[in-house]
Amino acid sequence: MAEFDYYLAQFVDIHGRPKAKLVPAKHKDMIFGAGAGFAGFAIAGMGMGPNGREFMAVGDRDSIRPVPWMGSTASVTCEGYVDGKPHALDPRVILKKALAKFRETTGLEFFTGLEPEFFLLKAGAAAGSWVVATESESLDKPCYDFRHLSSVSDFLMELRAALEEAGIDVYQIDHEDANGQFEMNFTYADALKTADNLTYFKMAAQAIAKKHGMLCSFMPKPFAERSGSGLHMHMSAGGEFGDNAFEDKTDPREMDLSPLAYQFLGGLMANAVALTAIAAPCVNSYKRLVKSGSRSGATWAPINIAYGDNNRTALVRVPGGRLELRLPDAAANPYLLTAAVIYAGLDGIERKLEPGQPVNNNLYALSGADLAALGIKRLPTSLPDALDALEGSEVMRGGLGEAFVAEYLDVKRAECDALMLEISKAEFTRYVDFF
Repeated sequence: MAEFDYYLAQFVDIHGRPKAKLVPAKHKDMIFGAGAGFAGFAIAGMGMGPNGREFMAVGDRDSIRPVPWMGSTASVTCEGYVDGKPHALDPRVILKKALAKFRETTGLEFFTGLEPEFFLLKAGAAAGSWVVATESESLDKPCYDFRHLSSVSDFLMELRAALEEAGIDVYQIDHEDANGQFEMNFTYADALKTADNLTYFKMAAQAIAKKHGMLCSFMPKPFAERSGSGLHMHMSAGGEFGDNAFEDKTDPREMDLSPLAYQFLGGLMANAVALTAIAAPCVNSYKRLVKSGSRSGATWAPINIAYGDNNRTALVRVPGGRLELRLPDAAANPYLLTAAVIYAGLDGIERKLEPGQPVNNNLYALSGADLAALGIKRLPTSLPDALDALEGSEVMRGGLGEAFVAEYLDVKRAECDALMLEISKAEFTRYVDFF
């Protein structure tokens, strides 16, 4: 193993924001022993008071990888311990518990691939404003546009090189549906590794973008007239790569899904409303979950609880032999998201739920009467509604833990309350002399 001058003892808070301490190499063994100590009350969502015990970030030796934008530094993925025990509110601990439950129930490993979308922005002329970094963009349909992909290729290639150095295999990069929006896809893996990789990706993307004079934003919906940034999750299960228990070529619905996959899918649909609170975790998220308003002609985000064969207007798309959940956005904490998805899917497996028939219509174009006739229900339209569903979900409270759900509700409801007190410029302009 290569030697480094510094090691980052790194973990994430309830929002998925990386937290870290920089440890000189001669003291690195503490990370793998008792751990690096943190004041738990200073970390969002750990449920600890200022009079609480130390939150100890204990490192995974297999997770060491270089941080090339910080010189001779390596990151070490950690999880939290308090009083010598895994902390029940630590997101990575929560995911490991969910994966153990999936393994116990099915005898299989859970694999995921996450597709992060993001905006590249730069400071605007007005103080505190941001504009797309590819400033000449004016196309209504900029998706896959070569000119704008090329204009930030130095950043994209440096980011890809950093990911490859860290063992993350990037297989494609593209300009997405909104001006200044991009996506970088890396190879799927076991779900814990994928969550670790997504966290590293965000760290790298934001640091390298800053070096290039840009802001890499994972805000779900920064521009009202454009589509938002998703975090589409591809899911499969098996003993090893190539052994996919979600795939069945004899599927009578001709979607190459196994009975196990359909039950998992049934669980996703049955628990979709509560799941939304984790997958779409901020007030801004719900401005992405709309059917119209994007200049490209599509928002690409689900608004209805349905699935379909390659249907990108549905909650779940089936690209053949695996499931793609299109609900999550770029702000989602990958550890909490994956754990919540697992518990939703396991509910379907344990109750042998059927998802019904696929819907391959353009769901954006169906009327309320059409949707009702098909028995299709709506996703939540606001974070408060989704939080209420999470609070009422026995599946989520039982899986994620009562203490975690209580903490999550407190943090997110406070966030909602704070934003409700803000008067936006658009709101003031609309109402100041309206009545």
